Amino acid sequence: MRTVIVTNPPRAEIEKVDKLAEYGVATVHEALGRTGFLGPGLRPVHLGSRIGGTAVTVVSWPGDNLMIHAAVEQCRPGDLLVVTTTSPSTDGMFGELFATALQVRGVRGLVTAAGVRDVAELHEMGFPVWSAAVSAQGTVKATAGAVNVPVTIGGQLITPGDAVLADDDGVMVVPRADVGRALEKSQARLEKEEATRRAFRDGELGLDRYGLRPKLEELGVEYLTAEEYGL
Repeated sequence: MRTVIVTNPPRAEIEKVDKLAEYGVATVHEALGRTGFLGPGLRPVHLGSRIGGTAVTVVSWPGDNLMIHAAVEQCRPGDLLVVTTTSPSTDGMFGELFATALQVRGVRGLVTAAGVRDVAELHEMGFPVWSAAVSAQGTVKATAGAVNVPVTIGGQLITPGDAVLADDDGVMVVPRADVGRALEKSQARLEKEEATRRAFRDGELGLDRYGLRPKLEELGVEYLTAEEYGL
């Protein structure tokens, strides 16, 4: 790994990222063909937040948060800090003091493949965090890493400046160049879901709405009365 700090990478248009975040992770994920989801291992430390931001990425050594300190300087309003480590780590690499420094700079939240601590304080501050672990275990500041380089979390590539969306359903990334397309497809999916919602309210069944009866027949599913089944 090259130990570098890249300054001022190009970022997705924040107004479009804001609009994309309104659709929610599940809708955008489905709209883009079920791509971009960082996996079930990242969970919010408290529920109720729905945010989007432009990625500032960090690669740290396990149990070492030196490069998070270096990354704070590279953050600007609308960013979302994305932290990973060179090998798996659950140490509490981020807490209330980091959140204070980031809030002042207009950073919207943190996504980390490692651990966090000071959960009560983070909740009180209203600073949203998605992490792989919660741990009181402290860290050192000793080893060089990198800031604003491409990183991978949950099998997804995150490039500095990409749109990162996060809510109670998890976290996903939308490449900077795909934000416009994601907006169009998410709006189309939202309209489709609303039409389906109206149909369900009117009593239509999913079996008919989605044309699933032939699939049941194809799979050999039988309809039997209770007597035929022996109940």
